[in-house]
Amino acid sequence: MRRKPSARVAEEGVTHTRQAIQDELGWVFRDQPTEDYGIDAQTEVVDGEYVRGRLLALQIKSGTSWFKETGPDGWWFRPDRQHVQYWTNHSLPVAVVLYHPETKRCHWQLVNRETLAKTSTGGWKLLVPEGQVLDASAREPLRKAADGDPYELRLRELRLAKPWMELLASGKRLVVDMEEWVNKTSGRGDIRLGVDNEDGEGPEKLASWGVILGLASYAEVVPKLFAWADAQVHPETYDGTEYDQYRADCCIWDEEYEPFAEVTFEEWKRRLDTDRIRPYRNGGGEVDFYRLELTLNELGKAFLVVDRFAMEGGRLLTG
Repeated sequence: MRRKPSARVAEEGVTHTRQAIQDELGWVFRDQPTEDYGIDAQTEVVDGEYVRGRLLALQIKSGTSWFKETGPDGWWFRPDRQHVQYWTNHSLPVAVVLYHPETKRCHWQLVNRETLAKTSTGGWKLLVPEGQVLDASAREPLRKAADGDPYELRLRELRLAKPWMELLASGKRLVVDMEEWVNKTSGRGDIRLGVDNEDGEGPEKLASWGVILGLASYAEVVPKLFAWADAQVHPETYDGTEYDQYRADCCIWDEEYEPFAEVTFEEWKRRLDTDRIRPYRNGGGEVDFYRLELTLNELGKAFLVVDRFAMEGGRLLTG
């Protein structure tokens, strides 16, 4: 059985889109199952070596027929109403990609309230600009689109963090371990979220991220990643390591007597500004280690109340 020319062109469009995403943008390209109506692939933003969970859904159309209706500096793409409804209600931002088999170029446009235009017959049309080629120039606008609307993005972050908020509300102790490579101008480091089970063992791992924060302060930036909680240094960790430092700095050792110090540990520690988030240890002058404890703040408590209302219904206010 011979393959239809349209099938060959469609496959060629997906292949060129994949190459542009991987080679020009340096991002991850994922084919979507054929049963996902109206979406052919997803692309995930990559910053350096790190993927951040920021995704775009792609609808890929291939062939010269999609370039017949010219518009202002581009071409009109006319989706049906079902596709428009599906895309505008999709959990991810959606972009249409038109592949021209003669020029071997992929042109793109985001699907949203600003780009969709209503036609006189009640349908929809979308202008795909000729200048919006899927190459390095598309990286920044598509990255911003993957970030999403700030309002929706903040709500999404709270929904994703709901299991951790529930752990705090149930009485669990959550800790954040940070490793900052202090001699790297990229601000490269790692973050791990875990449960302190208070059993003398290390935290039970919940999640981990790689981050690149540039010259930003880890002590200032990382706690903001957990807007639903307040962050303080983990007392057991810091008491232990700082007591060792106190003994090394202040104690006089004698083989026949107990160590002697002119100031107590409490007096020495007050000099450290213990309310400040600070490393509890440095490894070889290269890595600063932090351990923070999270406590549910007013935002986190309020979100759990609203989430429970959304799940169960009922009235929040009576009287």
